[in-house]
Amino acid sequence: MQSNKSVSLVLGSGGARGMAHIGVIEVLEERGYQIDEISGCSAGALVGGIYAAGQLPEFKEWICNLGRVDVFGLMDFSFSSRGFIKGEKVFQVLKGIVEERQIEELAIPFSCNAVDYHHGRERVFDRGSLFSAIRASVSIPTLVQPALIDGVEYIDGGVLNPLPLDLIKKSKKNLVVAVNLNALSQSYIAPPKKDHGGKRLIKTPAWLKEYQLKMRRYFDSQPPATQTKGLGSLDLLNRSLELLHDRVSNLMLEKYPVAILIEISKKQASTMEFYRSAELIEIGRIKMTEALDQLEHES
Repeated sequence: MQSNKSVSLVLGSGGARGMAHIGVIEVLEERGYQIDEISGCSAGALVGGIYAAGQLPEFKEWICNLGRVDVFGLMDFSFSSRGFIKGEKVFQVLKGIVEERQIEELAIPFSCNAVDYHHGRERVFDRGSLFSAIRASVSIPTLVQPALIDGVEYIDGGVLNPLPLDLIKKSKKNLVVAVNLNALSQSYIAPPKKDHGGKRLIKTPAWLKEYQLKMRRYFDSQPPATQTKGLGSLDLLNRSLELLHDRVSNLMLEKYPVAILIEISKKQASTMEFYRSAELIEIGRIKMTEALDQLEHES
């Protein structure tokens, strides 16, 4: 049996796939592991920060009840060249679910990253407003407009450091668990069959289907390997970021070895498919359970 049950948890970037982080955290807790510190990037900053604030159950209840229409309703479109989602509407809703906190006052030490793109440098947020830090970390280029903090504009931390292993401080004594949301297709798990439990199903209206088709180049992240035509400019940018994330994550893992690496396939869900949160949480649970079974068997 694994004797060291103190965990340093590193949660990577990956949009809606980040909901798998919730399943990872749940299984760690259920198996008696204590999360001593968390570092996160983008979606990892969102889930990790809310967990450190002690309000993950409330967030899970909310996000698992969002349908397609609800997700689109949270998007305050601007169609700006700086990002066609302002990103303010969803955070106003979140503030009604999760209390604003100062990072240094959280029960679990937490840090996340974002990028000051004017100066080309990473900023680590380990104190100050939790929501401001998360808002900066999730500002995906071309998708969500940059976050303005004290006169400086920040974009998604994944641009420079999508799996922030270097932010944790207790790696020498703790079990380091890292969750990579941009893994190769071999990590893909077929979605479980949907059991709606008698709940009302929201039928996507015709206008929304037409709108989704028009906006496909923004929201459709099917693997480019299946595409035979040339990529549009935004698709090409997003694909370039994916390749960069892969490379940087691999370099970080080479430099900072981990005890457990959870890999969620890029094919598992596209960036904005938050209406699939329950499914993604279950995938995180499956992956974490398998990893702990193997670790404890070998110990």
